[in-house]
Amino acid sequence: MLDAPSSSPRLALVSEDPLARGALARALSDQAEAWTVVAAGTQVELESARGEPPDVVLWDTGLRLEEGAAPDLGAPVLALVADEAAGELALGAGARGLLFRDVAPGMLGAALHAVARGLTVFEPGLSQVRAAPRSTAPSGAPGPDTLTPREREVLGLLAEGLSNKAIADRLDISEHTAKFHVNAVLAKLGVQRRTEAVVRAARMGLVTL
Repeated sequence: MLDAPSSSPRLALVSEDPLARGALARALSDQAEAWTVVAAGTQVELESARGEPPDVVLWDTGLRLEEGAAPDLGAPVLALVADEAAGELALGAGARGLLFRDVAPGMLGAALHAVARGLTVFEPGLSQVRAAPRSTAPSGAPGPDTLTPREREVLGLLAEGLSNKAIADRLDISEHTAKFHVNAVLAKLGVQRRTEAVVRAARMGLVTL
């Protein structure tokens, strides 16, 4: 971890390339408003690290991105991609913003702040990717593939009637992160209440009551 003031924004950096991971962490820590960076090669490594939940996740997808889910750490994800094809995959995997891997540090910092505030950010060269995000589920109700593995776990615990704190204890995550996942489940199921989410999920065969 790179030390920074406790008031600095928290960033989870996921990159399988150790050289890229180190360079990104140094670039962000050298900015006027330094980030508190926790860097690792995989999501599993980051989840094992103790500390406050991140405000945003920076996902370096590398030179070649296979299909899969974006890091699910209870925070919005900004993806660094090599080309438009990788950008399309990253967007379909759940990224909220896209930048090329050679982005300037200043632009990267500004984009991370924007994504952390809930905004969507795309580099101009990736604007066509924004216009045509991938979707594997029909419009309307989400299919089973719409929920991330962690959200499926949370949904199952909601079906057991667990509170956010109980969900956090069961999954060994913070209550803040548990609340983020619960809200994501409600949004994807198109409901406002936990009981409605469970009922709808049961009708879709996602949980068994």
